[in-house]
Amino acid sequence: MPDRESHEDPSQHESRETDAERRRRRAQFLRELTEARELRDRAQPRRAKAARLRHAMRMRTFRW
Repeated sequence: MPDRESHEDPSQHESRETDAERRRRRAQFLRELTEARELRDRAQPRRAKAARLRHAMRMRTFRW
């Protein structure tokens, strides 16, 4: 069997992504996540209302 270390991954030699690139990708992901949640809430208004009520109850009972 060939040892795994002899076949190095070429992506390891590339430079690490910069913080700006990571933040940009994260911001894009969060925008898409928010959009998906809004779409789900519009498609399932009863479930969205129940989720809002549960969240409100959690916030009322949360101790700072």
